[in-house]
Amino acid sequence: MTTDRLPTIELASTPIEAVTTIEDTLSAGLDPERVPARSSIAVPAGELLLMPAALSTHVGVKIAGVAAGNPARGLPRITGSYLLLDGPTLQPLALFDGAALTAIRTPAVTAVALRRLAVPDASHLVLFGTGPQAYAHLRAMLAIRPLTRLTVVARRVASARALAEYARSLGVAAAVGGPEAVAGADIVVCATTARTPLFDGDLVPAHAAVAAVGSHEPTAREVDTALVRRSAVYVEARAAALEEAGDLIIPTGEQAFDRALAPVNLAELVRGRAAVPDDRPRLFKSVGMAWEDLAVAVHAYRRYAAEPVSTSFA
Repeated sequence: MTTDRLPTIELASTPIEAVTTIEDTLSAGLDPERVPARSSIAVPAGELLLMPAALSTHVGVKIAGVAAGNPARGLPRITGSYLLLDGPTLQPLALFDGAALTAIRTPAVTAVALRRLAVPDASHLVLFGTGPQAYAHLRAMLAIRPLTRLTVVARRVASARALAEYARSLGVAAAVGGPEAVAGADIVVCATTARTPLFDGDLVPAHAAVAAVGSHEPTAREVDTALVRRSAVYVEARAAALEEAGDLIIPTGEQAFDRALAPVNLAELVRGRAAVPDDRPRLFKSVGMAWEDLAVAVHAYRRYAAEPVSTSFA
């Protein structure tokens, strides 16, 4: 197959299918601590990210752009493409929409973590944000827990109401609320572009699980020092989180989080090698990693190779 005939493959996937793909990848032995770090380059429009990863069977790289000014232009904030290659020969196999890939793998990773960290009967989700990740995380949380209630917290009331209406169409009682809603939450998901904490971490109940997925910058955070200090902390990979996650780096600088305590990574959580306390909040901080994109892309490609459907050619 030549590079001018790479199939552009549809990424349609159920939340549980994506969750299972991430879990299977980790259960098979992938070590997230050994995945190459993302490269970040400042460009006039924002940030350009280069994210490579490799398995024995496949190699892939995502080139993603983060353009803060795009939403005002009616364009997606996150752009990009994902190139999948054959592992043994490094021949290109397929091209994926990078933003669509991110929209699938990020909530899947969150769901993998919260499947283990949220209480089994969690019914109230407090969701910060109204972008594509907020919608995708709502669907992912519904796939893993018996949610009956949603509180949407966002800067734009109209957008929050639209997300609440969407949730009601899924059978969930939904309303727009404020940051104080975390006091009654079973699960809190932060999927925003915020650079400062969204709520008072002292309000989060001891039984609750919190996921912060919106930032991968050392100077930005969605949760405050109070929550980090109170919580059992889990990350995708220690190396990535302690390099990129402002939610943890800033409290470390305030001497409120000891990086030497080594937060649990996702592989350890999936393989049952980590304790999950029930007497304090559980915080999962995600920065997004290249192996996650590769796992979802490989799954989509294998499904296409078995039964080519809904494809076009670039």
